[in-house]
Amino acid sequence: MADEGARLAICGRDPESLERARASLAKLGAEVIAVPADVTDPASVGELIEAVRQRLGLIDVLINNAGVIEVGHAVTMSVADYEEAMATNFWGMLYPTLALLPEMRARRSGRIVNITSIGGKLGIPHLLPYSASKFAAVGFSQGLRAEVAADGIKVVTVCPGLIRTGSPRNAIFRGQHRSEYAWFSISDALPGLSISAENAARRIVAACRRGDAEVLFPVPVRVAAVVNAVAPGLTATVLAAVDRLLPGPDGGSRPSPSWLSRLGDRAAKKYNQIA
Repeated sequence: MADEGARLAICGRDPESLERARASLAKLGAEVIAVPADVTDPASVGELIEAVRQRLGLIDVLINNAGVIEVGHAVTMSVADYEEAMATNFWGMLYPTLALLPEMRARRSGRIVNITSIGGKLGIPHLLPYSASKFAAVGFSQGLRAEVAADGIKVVTVCPGLIRTGSPRNAIFRGQHRSEYAWFSISDALPGLSISAENAARRIVAACRRGDAEVLFPVPVRVAAVVNAVAPGLTATVLAAVDRLLPGPDGGSRPSPSWLSRLGDRAAKKYNQIA
């Protein structure tokens, strides 16, 4: 978005991480402000939007990108894990959206881009709180697009697969922590199964400009979504086979991430996942 000449406002809960992100964007020549905020808190969202309006004016594009992810066998997950996932992945998308809709409807223009997941299209083993929250996000996003189309607002639902941002370092792991981390970090870094952050960003920005209804990438994600739609039984069988390869709720070996995760390691340093 900075390359497109947009004036940017970013937010986050951790002031130090937020400042690193702001400084990285400023080095690119972007006009950017950083506002500490918690999108799971409606009052904080209201303060965020007011601060952006005062410093940059009306908001043309909202990108809901905050997210948390819990990884582990279903029996290791608590109700609190589901509540945390819903708080950020669904409510954290809903609050900013509802706060901005009135001004966008008044102007009869605007873009709302909701970053969801292939996990919102099919339930992924060992990611049940995440998938449940992303299903909610996809459903809301699709329904909202239909309701605000007459107001000149485009809602774009983005359903990516794995993106190499180094995010496993900030995921929450249950059960066999090291084994779950190993599987997740390796999968998150493999070319073909995952996509670079730069590639993903270009696709998202292009979809925002066009006002696409939905964007799925990379290719394996599009294939999985189609197969699940036409043959859900087959998808369930494949996912059950995948689940048998994943760590159980307890016991078993605890492998460490290998050289296979090196692309993810590089991404973690580049994209502000570690200081």
